[in-house]
Amino acid sequence: MSLKLKTISGILWSLGQQFIIKIVGFLIMIVLARILAPAEFGLIAMLSLFIAIGNSLMDSGLGSSLIRTNDADNRDYSTVFYFNLVGSVLIYFLLYLAAPLISGFYRQPELINVIRVYAIIIIINAFYSVQSTLLVKDMNFRLQTNIQVPAAIGGGILGIIMAKMGYGVWSLVWMSLFNAFLSTVMHWTFSKWRPDFIIDRARFKQHFNFGYKMALSGLIETVHQNLYTLIIGRLYSVTQLGFYSRADQVSQLPISNISAAISKVTYPMFSEIAQDDARLKMVYKKMMQQVIFWNAPILIYLCIVAEPLFIFLLTDKWLPAVPYFQILCLAGIIYPLHSYNLNILKVKGRSDLILKLEIIKKTISVIGIISVIPFGIYGLLYFQLLFNFIGYYINSIYSGRSINYPATEQIADILPTLVLSAAAGLLCYFTDQFLVNFLNLNALSRILIDGVMYAATYLMLSTLAQLTAITDFKHLILNR
Repeated sequence: MSLKLKTISGILWSLGQQFIIKIVGFLIMIVLARILAPAEFGLIAMLSLFIAIGNSLMDSGLGSSLIRTNDADNRDYSTVFYFNLVGSVLIYFLLYLAAPLISGFYRQPELINVIRVYAIIIIINAFYSVQSTLLVKDMNFRLQTNIQVPAAIGGGILGIIMAKMGYGVWSLVWMSLFNAFLSTVMHWTFSKWRPDFIIDRARFKQHFNFGYKMALSGLIETVHQNLYTLIIGRLYSVTQLGFYSRADQVSQLPISNISAAISKVTYPMFSEIAQDDARLKMVYKKMMQQVIFWNAPILIYLCIVAEPLFIFLLTDKWLPAVPYFQILCLAGIIYPLHSYNLNILKVKGRSDLILKLEIIKKTISVIGIISVIPFGIYGLLYFQLLFNFIGYYINSIYSGRSINYPATEQIADILPTLVLSAAAGLLCYFTDQFLVNFLNLNALSRILIDGVMYAATYLMLSTLAQLTAITDFKHLILNR
């Protein structure tokens, strides 16, 4: 199969995988949000930083090294497997010992037992990390879908049953653990790879030399992504954190679907053409334009229908999360492009530059976060919106230099799409206000009418403007 067809197939399956998994997770979350209190989601959100750090340290960037190594064999895979396994056990015991400190930081005594059970997920994840990496390396997203969807459904069913039985926050804990357990079982069932009892020190050193910089970069990014949760959990109530975490999760449905799906394809795909800068630039440009073409209008539309959406899906008790959700949607418009820029640097072997960029960006971010804390939770949210654009610009400067695609040219290529998305959004907003003030329609009617209006307006404007993205979509997908 040619790289073009392999990429298109990979994108379609990856998007399908992400869409199905996120929709399943979203539906489960809706049911749980109707049963559980916002504070119970807030307790789990308090632990997200520590679990994310544990998973990042467990992998230590070795998975990324395996993907970019074209001649990797079972010595490489087995070495990484045993490193992940031993590392996960050590990380678990560190979290077990740190549980009282974490609980004391948040002033939530019940977190001690919760984290000691919840952190077991890091060990479970280590058992299938290499199999998962191999599926990404081979762009076998169809099998990943067949594994992850049943696991998510199984975990969700257990979580809902426990929530209805009154287990509260523990229903969320055991849902995640059972999901990870099912994923492990199915990866070992359907993957042909098995580890040999081999630990090659030379291979480990080779992967670690690349991976540790990626791990540090990932660790910095992980801490930064969860920094808002950490601060909100510490300075405000657990209920407010619950509202923020739900708003973030709902906003991530389109963001992470598009971002994660295409990112998984672009890294192995970019690796195949890493030495051809002209081709790499062309592919990256088209990919970037497609992402913005779909991501921007979806998120702007969600901002407009946020209130009826939350009423319809989660009930009135979650309405305080609506303004958080709207700001997070705007912040997410440009976010997927961060990882694609970094993928360019990854395939060029510049993990040192990635680490340098992460240090620069996060230093700026931490200074900004400290500065806006006096302005309350909205100060944090608006800074998060601003920093997503700052971070993208910094990334694009360095990745652009490596493929002769400067930041100014990148911005010029996506600006028409952003302008048209905003124009369609304004029309949709005034339509929604009319529906509220004069027709007094219910939440579902507003969502549907606004959606039809926005989609028709956006596609019409895009066609009239002859956006490159819509032309490429017709050529690559519809005429495949």
